[in-house]
Amino acid sequence: MPPRPLTGAMADEVERLLSGRTRDIRLTGELRRRFDERLWRQTAKVIRSWMIWVAFVDVLTLALNAALLPRQVVLSMIAPACLLPPAAILTAVVWNKPRPAAVQRASLLLGMFLILLSVGLVGVFAGGEFYERHLSIMLFVATSAITIFSVPLAWTIAIACYALCLYLILQWHNPLLEAGSVVAATLFFSCGIIATVVARRTMNILAQKTFLLDCRDQRRVAELADANARLERLARTDPLTGIANRRWMMETLESLWRHGRETGIVAMLMCDIDHFKGLNDKLGHGEGDRCLVKVAGIIQSCVRADRDLVSRHGGEEFLVVLPDVDEEEAVAVARRIRESVEAAALPNPASSVGPSVTLSVGVAFKSRADTGVSLANLQHEADMALYRAKEAGRNQVSVFRRPPVATGQTAARRQG
Repeated sequence: MPPRPLTGAMADEVERLLSGRTRDIRLTGELRRRFDERLWRQTAKVIRSWMIWVAFVDVLTLALNAALLPRQVVLSMIAPACLLPPAAILTAVVWNKPRPAAVQRASLLLGMFLILLSVGLVGVFAGGEFYERHLSIMLFVATSAITIFSVPLAWTIAIACYALCLYLILQWHNPLLEAGSVVAATLFFSCGIIATVVARRTMNILAQKTFLLDCRDQRRVAELADANARLERLARTDPLTGIANRRWMMETLESLWRHGRETGIVAMLMCDIDHFKGLNDKLGHGEGDRCLVKVAGIIQSCVRADRDLVSRHGGEEFLVVLPDVDEEEAVAVARRIRESVEAAALPNPASSVGPSVTLSVGVAFKSRADTGVSLANLQHEADMALYRAKEAGRNQVSVFRRPPVATGQTAARRQG
């Protein structure tokens, strides 16, 4: 699942934490919840594996003891040893899937207490040389758990306290040791346990810092992607009208023709605002820009938003591409565009056609049978049709009729 984007407040909190000392990092609120969600899968896998390993080692050790030790000693070990496997397996089951934090905490701490108690009691019940040996093994088991369990510091401290308290209490009843030796041994092992807890705390803080760095990197990547998307939109959009620009339109059409995907029916409409230069001279470029924006909106409203392509081809020219239409439909769209522009009654006092802005449209059409018609040919034909509409008096639609045999005729220069 992709990471969720940070809110502004969380992004500020990430920057604040990273700008301070590493040892002062404390995750709270939503950041803490996201960190726990991210870490849970790995932590749960480690805890499950450790629990299964401890249960396996316990059973294996009991089997070896049964083969190597006197029967009486082995019988004394069985009862406390049988406490460990169920506790470990049940803890592993609880951590098999996400559960409430209180359930996970209770299962882990109770499971660890029973595991440590089981290891310690095996030595107590066996007595003799096994007494202190198994208490040392109990401390080793606790140390390994503290080292690899990436859990909250309070949980780690609880496991450490379990181990030291059990060690002190059970050793206190060890008939082979004096009270001073028990206290000295407990203090000695406490130093090691405390150092392990401190190391675990440092690892937790570094894990949180790594999480914060990842959050910051993800935000920066998202910001970079947004910036690239904006640049891409600018590269293919006319900044004045908001529709596609000539570059994007031609690249799109060239790609269709180059890869042979444009083998069906397509019509091309070349639209030109009549006497636009005179409008700019009379009313100013600000009014001319408003006219271009309104005409672009009118053209877009007259075509199919999900299929047809509209671009500002340059100056006061607009190019419209209509896929999958017959010639009659293409002409109907061209007339609807022309009539809608005229009906908008945008003022143009420089026009010889009338008092408002008008549009001339040239239409070129390619059927499925016209397999030899290239993009350049079709655009050239739309230009020629537009020129004829201008020559015929403007404010009209002209359709290019392809002769049976191509001539060397070139397109005349369009006039504004």
